[in-house]
Amino acid sequence: MSLVGKEVLPFKASAFRQGEFVDVTEENFKGKWSIVCFYPADFTFVCPTELEDLQDQYADLQQLGVEVYSASTDTHFTHKAWHESSDAIGKIEYTMIGDPSQQLSRNFEVLREEEGLADRGTFIIDPDGIIQAVEINAEGIGRDASTLINKIKAAQYVRNNPDEVCPAKWQEGGETLKPSLDLVGKI
Repeated sequence: MSLVGKEVLPFKASAFRQGEFVDVTEENFKGKWSIVCFYPADFTFVCPTELEDLQDQYADLQQLGVEVYSASTDTHFTHKAWHESSDAIGKIEYTMIGDPSQQLSRNFEVLREEEGLADRGTFIIDPDGIIQAVEINAEGIGRDASTLINKIKAAQYVRNNPDEVCPAKWQEGGETLKPSLDLVGKI
């Protein structure tokens, strides 16, 4: 069953953000666009490359009104230690959620129960707290955060123009489609 179109389930977690510990709940995902990127574990190999890449896109995402969260089943204390010991992670300005209870990972259906680790899951959440896009990668396949920019722009466009849809490879300012009976079979 897909989580697309579903509201983020209630949760409460501790997180590390810019030198402080903060609490995060599903309410943080309301009122603006959000991206949540789950990853297996701190102090690993592919994960720091992904999170650093996400940081490289952070300013552009913020200009689009998007807040970014990373999450793993590590604690917020572990996130702080990793932030202080890794050059790549030390750059991160967005919120790093700790999920040692695994509630958040279960809510987003990315928990590998037998290992207690999250899959590489990326979720785009609209300002109403509704999941609009999901991508899950195998552990050995790192993600490219630059692809999130166009996905966010498309999601925002469709939200603001509910009678239109964005075709494959759509770019901001590009042509959209208006679904109708007349369009069936014409593409």
